[in-house]
Amino acid sequence: MTLLRTTLRSGLLATVLTLPAAPALARDMTPQDVARIEYTGTVAVSQDGSHVAYTRVHWPDVTRGEENGTADQQLFLADGAMDVRAYLPEDMSVSSIGFNPDGSMITFLWSDGDDDRSVWGIPVDGGAYRKIAGVADAAVRDYAFSPDGSQVYMLVSSAPDEDRETESDDGFNAVVYEEEQRLNRMFVANASGAEVDAEPVEFEVPGYVSSFDIAPDGQTAMIVTAPSPLVDDSLTSQRVNLLNLASGDVTVVETPGKLGDVEFSPDSRTLSMVAGVDANDPAATTLHLVDVMTGSYSAVNEGAAEAVVDTEWMSDGRLAAVVHVGAQSVLRFYSANGEEQREYDPGSLILTSLEQGGNRLVVEANSPEHPNELFSFNAGEFTRWTNHNPWLAEIDFGEQRTYTFTATDGTEIEGVLVLPVGGVPAGGAPTILDVHGGPEAHESNGWVTSYSNPGQVAAGQGYAVFLPNYRGSTAYGTAFSKAHSGNYTDPEFRDLTDAKAALVAEGIADADRTGITGGSYGGYATAWSSTYNSEEFTAGVMFVGISNQISKVGTGDIPNEMYLVHARQWPWEDWQHFLEVSPIYYTDRADTPLLIMGGTADTRVDPGQSLELYRYIKLRRPDTPLRLVRYPGEGHGNAFAASRYDYNLRMMQWFDTYLKTGNRVADLPPARPDLMIEDD
Repeated sequence: MTLLRTTLRSGLLATVLTLPAAPALARDMTPQDVARIEYTGTVAVSQDGSHVAYTRVHWPDVTRGEENGTADQQLFLADGAMDVRAYLPEDMSVSSIGFNPDGSMITFLWSDGDDDRSVWGIPVDGGAYRKIAGVADAAVRDYAFSPDGSQVYMLVSSAPDEDRETESDDGFNAVVYEEEQRLNRMFVANASGAEVDAEPVEFEVPGYVSSFDIAPDGQTAMIVTAPSPLVDDSLTSQRVNLLNLASGDVTVVETPGKLGDVEFSPDSRTLSMVAGVDANDPAATTLHLVDVMTGSYSAVNEGAAEAVVDTEWMSDGRLAAVVHVGAQSVLRFYSANGEEQREYDPGSLILTSLEQGGNRLVVEANSPEHPNELFSFNAGEFTRWTNHNPWLAEIDFGEQRTYTFTATDGTEIEGVLVLPVGGVPAGGAPTILDVHGGPEAHESNGWVTSYSNPGQVAAGQGYAVFLPNYRGSTAYGTAFSKAHSGNYTDPEFRDLTDAKAALVAEGIADADRTGITGGSYGGYATAWSSTYNSEEFTAGVMFVGISNQISKVGTGDIPNEMYLVHARQWPWEDWQHFLEVSPIYYTDRADTPLLIMGGTADTRVDPGQSLELYRYIKLRRPDTPLRLVRYPGEGHGNAFAASRYDYNLRMMQWFDTYLKTGNRVADLPPARPDLMIEDD
C-alpha cells in the first residue's frame, strides 16, 4: 500500500516511516506499481537548522479507482531518521514551502478555493494554518521574507483585464498569438501584524520576472528576468538583476548563457550562479561566483567533465554543491572564494538537490532501488530519513550498473544498463534503448523507472534496458555536450547504433530483438532509428518527438534555442540539409513497428510532428505496423495520472508484441489495453 491512503480532513497526523523487513518472496515490478510511486518534492530547512519540512509528491492511484488528476504535494515535517509527520491534510496540495525568518512557521503557497494562491503559514509547534499575505485577484507565484520577517515580497500574476474577460464571456475569445503577453508583477506586504495586509505595495521590475530572492542583509533583491514570457526568451535571454532596495538602482549580471540555480552567500556579498559558459552552451552546468556590488563574475569549474546541479551556501560561509560526474554524483564543498575544499562520495546514491539551515544539510537522493527520498548529511555520512514506497522491498530488481563502450570514432560513451531479472539468457535478451531528451540532459545510475521509462518494469518482463549518455549529454563537460551542435543525427545517433553493437558483442543484447524509445529529443532519436536506421531496430515507441526539422522551427516555441545550441543554422540557409536530418525524409526505409504517442496541447514539439511521421509512413510503407495515440489536453509530457498509466501500458504492450517476439509483421495489439483497474 502507498503511505497515507486515507484522506485527512483536518488536524495533524503523526506518522512514523519504518523500513520494512524483506519479504520471503519477491515479485516483478508492474505498470500498476509505477502508477503509485511517490517522491519527495521540495525541501526547506529553518535558518537555525532545528526543523526540516518537505513535500510528498503523489498522483491519484487510478489503478485503484481514484479520481484522475495531476500530482499533489502534501506538507510533511521531518524530525529525524524515519520520523516524519504529515503536517497538512492529504487533499491540501501546497507549493513553494519555506520557513519564516524566526523559524516559528512553515510557509507555503496555497489557494483555499475562495481566494487565488496566496502565502500561508502553519506554526511549527502546532496550531491552525493562516493566510499571511496575498494580492486581490492575483495568484502568488513566488515569495520571500525580509530578514526580520516584517515584510513579505511577492511575485504575482498579471493584473486582471476585466474588459477582455467580459469579451471572452460573450464568446469573443480569439487569441492573438505571441502578442497578448502579460507580465508578472511584484508587491511587498506587511507581514508583522495578525491581520493580512489589505494594501500591499507594487514596485517596478524590469521585464518578465521568473524568480527572485532577498539577500540576508535585506539590502538587495536578486531578480531573474527575461524580455518576455516566451519560453524561448526564458532559455536564451534570462538575466540576473540586482536591485538595491533602498535606492532602486539595478545592476545587471550579463549571464554568459543559460541560467540555472542562483543563491546569495550568508554575507550578501556574493552570488553562486550555475550557468552556461556562452550562448551556445547547451546547458547551465558551470558554477560561477558573482560580485554583488559590481555584477562581475568568474567561472569556478569551467571545462571540467561534470555538471553542477544545485548549490547551497552553508551558514559558516562554505558553498555546498551537488555535482554530477557522468552517471554518478558527489557532494562538494568550496570556500567562499571558490577554492575546492572537500568532496564526498555518496556511494550508490544519486544526489539531486540540497538545502541547509544552521549548517544542517539535507539532500534529496535516489538509487537504483528507490526514487527520491530525504537524507541528512552529517560528518561525512548520508542517513536516510524517509521511505515513501515501503512496498519496493517486495520487488525483485534487475541488476543495474554503468556501462561504457567505444564508439566507432574512438570516443568513450557511458550509460546505465539494467539487466533482466534472473540474468541474460543465452543468445542475448530483448533489449530496449531508452534515449533521454534534451539532448542537454544525462542519465544517472539511480532510479530509472517512470511512466515513460521502461526501467525495472521491462527488466521484470525479461528485457535488458540501456540508457545511453550519447554525445550532446551533460555531466561529461561542455565540449562533450557541444559535440552534437550543428551535427544533427551524427555523431549523436550513431552512438546509439554503436551502443547496440557493443551490447550484442558482449552477449547482452539480441541483435534481432533490439528496440528503442524516448521522448522529445529522445523521440527524435526513436523516429530516426525507426526510419533511417530501421534495419537496426525491431520496435520503437516515440513520445512527443521530432520528425521534420524544417516544420519544427516553424511550429515549436523554442526556435532561437534550437538555433543557438543545436542546429547552429537556419533552415533557409540549407533547406536540403534540414530535410536530410529529418526522419520523414527516410520513411521509405521504415520497417520498424512504431508506436507514436503525444499530447494534443504540446507547444514545445507541435503534435503535427507526430502526425507527419505517421502519415508519411502510412503512405510509403503501408504494411509496417504503425499506431498514433494522442492524449487530449496533455502537453510536452503527460501530467494526468490516467494518461501516464495508459502510456506505460501501451509502451510495454507494443514491445511485448514486436520486440520480445522479434516479429516485425505481427498484427497490431488491441487499440485499448486492459487497464486492470481494481474495484474500490
